[in-house]
Amino acid sequence: MRMDTSRRKFNALLLGGFGSLINPGCLYRKPEDMIDYDIRMSSSAFLPNYIKIKVGQTVTWKNNNSRAHTITAYENRIPKSAPYFASGEFSSENESRNIWNKNMKGSLGTGEIFEHRFTVVGKYHYFCIPHELGGMIGIVDVEE
Repeated sequence: MRMDTSRRKFNALLLGGFGSLINPGCLYRKPEDMIDYDIRMSSSAFLPNYIKIKVGQTVTWKNNNSRAHTITAYENRIPKSAPYFASGEFSSENESRNIWNKNMKGSLGTGEIFEHRFTVVGKYHYFCIPHELGGMIGIVDVEE
């Protein structure tokens, strides 16, 4: 869930304080990494692949990998009245897929981010076009 800056900094400091008690490779991330995004992209996964937020909040995805990735909503798996979203700002799933297949537009390179503000309650299913078949899919669950 996207948090305001002061809450994010508090959580980062809290986790940092316990960093010496846990395996750094498993749970601990540098506090500055936690502040600038909500979902990271590994080579073939969104981490986390499920996130619950409140309506009106913005989710930030960051590509932490060397592979190109997209954030592409499944058009028929978002709330009916919700605006469509995709990296590259395409207006439909079909347009996103077609343009990706022609010239790989709409992808995020290493370190790049994509943000979307969720204004309608419901579940939003999304995927990465080049890694969809490998299971790179996610859900944003938006509540009141």
